Amino acid sequence: MPVQIKKGSLGGILSACNIITEGDITAALELQGRTGVRLGEALITLGIVTQEDIDWALSNQLDLPYIRLKADMIDPEAVRLVPVGIARKFNLIPLIKAGGELNIAVSDPLNSAAITAVEQASGCQVNISVALIREIREMIEVCYGSSEQERLGFDSSAFSETVREAINSDLSGGKLLGYLLVFILQNRLSSLSLQPGGETVAVSGRRGGISRPVGSLAITYYPDLTRKIRKNVGSTVHGEPSSSGLLTLSYRSHPVTFQVDAMAGYGGEYITIRPHLSASVPERLADLNLPAGQEGDFIRLSRRQQGITFFASRNCRERDHFIDLMLEEIDTTGKNVIILGEGAGKMTTRFPRVVLPRDESERASTIMSALDHAPDILVIEDATGGMPFTAACRAAMRGKLVLAGLEIRGTFNVLRQLLLYQQQHYFLPFFVNGLVAFKGIQLLCPECRTGHIPPPEELTAMNLAEQPTTFFRSSGCHSCHHSGFRSRKFLTDVLVFDDELLQVFEQSSDAAAVGDHLRTAGYHGLEEEGLRLLMAGEVSPEEYIASVVL
Repeated sequence: MPVQIKKGSLGGILSACNIITEGDITAALELQGRTGVRLGEALITLGIVTQEDIDWALSNQLDLPYIRLKADMIDPEAVRLVPVGIARKFNLIPLIKAGGELNIAVSDPLNSAAITAVEQASGCQVNISVALIREIREMIEVCYGSSEQERLGFDSSAFSETVREAINSDLSGGKLLGYLLVFILQNRLSSLSLQPGGETVAVSGRRGGISRPVGSLAITYYPDLTRKIRKNVGSTVHGEPSSSGLLTLSYRSHPVTFQVDAMAGYGGEYITIRPHLSASVPERLADLNLPAGQEGDFIRLSRRQQGITFFASRNCRERDHFIDLMLEEIDTTGKNVIILGEGAGKMTTRFPRVVLPRDESERASTIMSALDHAPDILVIEDATGGMPFTAACRAAMRGKLVLAGLEIRGTFNVLRQLLLYQQQHYFLPFFVNGLVAFKGIQLLCPECRTGHIPPPEELTAMNLAEQPTTFFRSSGCHSCHHSGFRSRKFLTDVLVFDDELLQVFEQSSDAAAVGDHLRTAGYHGLEEEGLRLLMAGEVSPEEYIASVVL
């Protein structure tokens, strides 16, 4: 398939100048995908172009001056208007100020963030010229001084002065990342977040459902840190609203895995890091070890010929696996099955799949377009949001069997959302077959768990009618590779919308009333299983709060 070269992009400009071909772009994009480098760097690494080729093409196509830098071209007054952090970060050098205008030389004139940063710092309108990146860096050293004087800008009372010095001397952020990962383990944090805002990035740790400040980081080199994190977790696609991956640290000679989630923000990427224990969804329903009643309900849902069944979890990969378990139970012989999305439908039987867009309106349009292909069973990886949800329900109303993922955590959160959608006339409840909801929970390592007394805020958060004789937590040992946990399992709910439940659902205005009916009917949800694990000392109060209460 031909590569789409976006007009105005670096690839488009180099192509318009007949410097590169479509094949060159393909090779560079492949290298970019593997390493995370920018397109220009990939083209240079492959020997396709030189930096001079890129600079000439940009200046020619954008009608910008192309200059060779010398020290006597640079006015010290102009240099004082632009902080050194901005100059180093964006590879630019101020040249001269004339009235309300500031002339600068940049290596990448397409970088609008660089121009904005200079305008905000200087208060001037910016005019740009193009120059060689090596000459710009030489002039930065001459005008601002050696980079050895630069600091990362991390401050925290949680780390010693010696550690802070080591962290701040590494502008790449590699040492900071390493120390933060160890800090998570040593302080038994459920997560640690990097939260950009203004000129600083707040570093916050979370334990027992309570967030506390750990330190702060200057914004200057934060983009470099986020690129390093993305590269380490194998996610090199920038600009996506959110992404996730796994990061491994060797701690006391044992590998420890962390889950890293990134979300685009106005001041930079909001990143959360938490210890990770894999809990793979088995390929057979029997291996999930559900209680007999829940397994029977799961099979009942698989026997439905039409209507919609929801699969609720924040983890898309795990949702896809649970949908696959349902597909394995359904007799698909002679039926047209269409998968909307990339994750589901990868077990014993493989089915056709269609790209499911991220945009809500485009997802809804794709769902409705799929109906033109006469599916008997329609699998929708993500039907979250009003428009995709409505489209999924309309497909069920047209006699299709629909299996739809929802990015919602917890049974009662799903019920609240369904009640809201019912009140907004987005769907009719009697087309709903049921709901499968699940949460992952980490089980304590029995070798290193010890009794402890939770602080008052944790006791308040758990809101227990009866407390266990002893609460437990773990410190990490050789047996659990110093993670403190032995495994991770799923707390699962399988809820069938039978006639009685549908009647209650249609007459209720809130999830509490539906919950009262379910408990009266003998419902035992994942919250009860989580409480059983807490009472048995198999999970810590912090894990119970994070996985069950919140």
